[in-house]
Amino acid sequence: MESIIGIRKIAGMNIANVFTVWKQAPSSKFFHAEYKDRSFTFIEEKISDAEDKILYGIETDGLAALLKENKDLKNLNRELDAIIENSYDGIYITDKRGVTLKTNSAIERITSIPKEYYIGKNVNALIKRGILKNSVTSKVLEYKRTVSVVQKNYAGNETILTGSPVFNEEGEIEKIVTNIRDLSDLNELQVEIAKVNKLNDKYKKELQRLKNKPDQLKNIITKSEEMKLIYDTAERIANIDVTVLILGETGVGKDVLANFIYSNSRRSKEGEFIKVNCGAIPPELLESELFGYEGGAFTGANSKGKPGMFEIADKGILFLDEIGELPLSLQVKLLRVLQEGEINRIGGTRPKKVDVRILTATNRNLQRMVEKGDFREDLYYRLNVIPIEIPPLRGRRDDILPMIQLFLKQVNEKYHLNKAFDYNLKGFFMSYDWPGNIRELSNLIERLVVTTHEEVISKEDLPAEYRQTNETTINRIVSLKDAVEIAEKNVLTLAAEKYDNTYAIAKALETSQPTIVRKLKKYKISIRR
Repeated sequence: MESIIGIRKIAGMNIANVFTVWKQAPSSKFFHAEYKDRSFTFIEEKISDAEDKILYGIETDGLAALLKENKDLKNLNRELDAIIENSYDGIYITDKRGVTLKTNSAIERITSIPKEYYIGKNVNALIKRGILKNSVTSKVLEYKRTVSVVQKNYAGNETILTGSPVFNEEGEIEKIVTNIRDLSDLNELQVEIAKVNKLNDKYKKELQRLKNKPDQLKNIITKSEEMKLIYDTAERIANIDVTVLILGETGVGKDVLANFIYSNSRRSKEGEFIKVNCGAIPPELLESELFGYEGGAFTGANSKGKPGMFEIADKGILFLDEIGELPLSLQVKLLRVLQEGEINRIGGTRPKKVDVRILTATNRNLQRMVEKGDFREDLYYRLNVIPIEIPPLRGRRDDILPMIQLFLKQVNEKYHLNKAFDYNLKGFFMSYDWPGNIRELSNLIERLVVTTHEEVISKEDLPAEYRQTNETTINRIVSLKDAVEIAEKNVLTLAAEKYDNTYAIAKALETSQPTIVRKLKKYKISIRR
């Protein structure tokens, strides 16, 4: 007491004279005392039956601080317990010997074992019982750093365990805190994210399709009643998965009609529109282009293999242009796709299922090819379920002037020009037969726009072959022999302008190559190189 209050020889003194304040609480054996700026609390106890009494005291300020510190520690422990208990991940705490001190309820959810089961057990004992596959705690004790491992737990769930050491003031490991996360939740989340991404891709494709639809439709210009019926038919069959054979001369717009069918079909929401020109790919390469190949199937093949157009067009539409040029060997494979809905890659042993709608087009007479044995009859009937024949441009002259306006506008925008046609050209455009159809018309307009100097394009700006054709139009009575020669020369001149060899001209005019050589020499027509 002397050392506490700083008074020497306190023995023998009256207690009331020691403290400035000394008073007993009513009906209590507790006394309140004050000395200078310090407060004390005493309790009075008798010694046996003697008159002597003992006073036990403590400084009140120190008691309050001690009580507050104790309360703060209890609150801190309670908060820490709540944090550990409410963690979504499992929390597993051991001492430096690996004995389990604390776990939380998430451990039960992740491992299907009550959390109390772990308390007091060493991790090595849990491994021996098969509860733990591997001990991250042991690795933390060994490496003295944070360690993470992925393993399947007792319940068969894939988990990631991260153990972290807690060091004391001497730098020694005192405890190990392990966080356990159930990866099955993350895997399910990844699946859901993949579904959402797939749905987003679907929506993007649909938005792009809707965005592109006006661009696809704005190129469809027609006043012809026949063409209106054709596009009406195409729209009605767009969502019916039947094969369509589009017939017509070169350049009439067969690919435009095929794209129109795709744009109006539900397949445009799920798959792509893939076009393959069977006549533009060498026969030896066409099979790998259509059906794909496995890695190492042939010299020069990609080691990982390559999907063919049938696979790429899965869920969508594959448009096979110039189907008449398809070799007989591939006609058999195409027939199998139509019948079985599956393909075999080159070098592959297992068939692959494909969900693809097939549209085809040709400018050749497939029936005649069937009769000659150049085209399989069974394939022809498979392709010819819905035949649509597009008339040549000369058969729908009402469409010529609207198309001219469309093409002129497009070319002017493309080259940032402002060209216009002289009214005198109308007669030429309307009377010319357009053997190359829409493609020839669009090419001529582009050629006139970019090569003429004047803002207004006149009849004199026409290329020589067109002026010559216009001049040789039969508008008087002549002998049939002369009429045939005029028409023959006209056709040959156009063909020589379009093709760069006599074989191509012979194929287009469906005659022999020697005949073409002889006729070109007769009319003194040169092929443009």
